[in-house]
Amino acid sequence: MSTIYILWLRQLKRYIRSRARLVGSLGQPLLFFVALGFGFGPIYQKAGGGNYIQFLVPGIVAMGILFLSFFFGIELIWDRQFGFLKETLVAPVSRTAILVGRTLGGATVGTVQGILIFLIALAVGYRPPSLLLIPLALVFMFLIAFVFTILGTAIASLMNDMQAFPVITNFLIMPLFFLSGALFPLDGLPTSIRLVSYADPLSYGVDGLRAALVGTTHFGIGLDLLVLCGTTVLFLAIGSYVFSKIQA
Repeated sequence: MSTIYILWLRQLKRYIRSRARLVGSLGQPLLFFVALGFGFGPIYQKAGGGNYIQFLVPGIVAMGILFLSFFFGIELIWDRQFGFLKETLVAPVSRTAILVGRTLGGATVGTVQGILIFLIALAVGYRPPSLLLIPLALVFMFLIAFVFTILGTAIASLMNDMQAFPVITNFLIMPLFFLSGALFPLDGLPTSIRLVSYADPLSYGVDGLRAALVGTTHFGIGLDLLVLCGTTVLFLAIGSYVFSKIQA
C-alpha cells in the first residue's frame, strides 16, 4: 500500500508543478464551449433539443478527462528513457501494485481536470438541475479517468518511441470521443454507427455524467456503472499482464 500511495502522490506533484500543462489542458474544453455551445446552440434549440450548453457539458467534461488521462501513458515512456522506471521496478513490490499506484494518480488528476471543466461550464452558463447528483458525477469522472489512464499506460508499455505515442493515441482517442454521444444524442443514429457507439466505453461514461449533470440518460445509470466497472476490471487485467512484461 505504501508503494501505491507514493506513486499516487508522485503523479499529483507532477501535475501541480506543470502549470503550463494545466492551462493548456483547460484551453480545449473552453474552446469547445464557446465554439460549439454558442455556435450550434441556436440550431440545436430550433431543432427542439433545448439548451445545447446543458447537453454539451457532460461530453466536454468527459473529453477533458479522456485526453488528460490517456496521455498520462507518455510519462511511462519518459520514465523509461530517463531511468526512473528502472528505479521503480527494482522495488520489492509487485508490478501490479506499481501499475495501480500510477493509475490511481492519473485517475485522481483526471478527476480534478473534470472538476475544473465543470467550474468553467458554470461560468459559461451551465446550471445543474440538482446539486444532490454532483457526487454521482464525481464517481463517473473517476471511473472514466481510471479506465483511460490504465489503457494509455498499457499502450505505452508496448512502446519505446515517445513521438509515436501521441500519433497512435490520437488515432484511438478521436473515434472514442466523437462516437460517444458527447456532441450529439445517440438516438436516431444509423444502426451501424449506433452499434459502434454502444461498444465505446466512453459512451457509458458520458451517459452517466449526463444523468448526473443534466437529468437525462440513454442507457440508464445502472448499465453505465456496470459497463464502466467491467471495463475497469478488464483493462486492469490487460494492463497488469502487459506491464509485467515491460523492460526498463
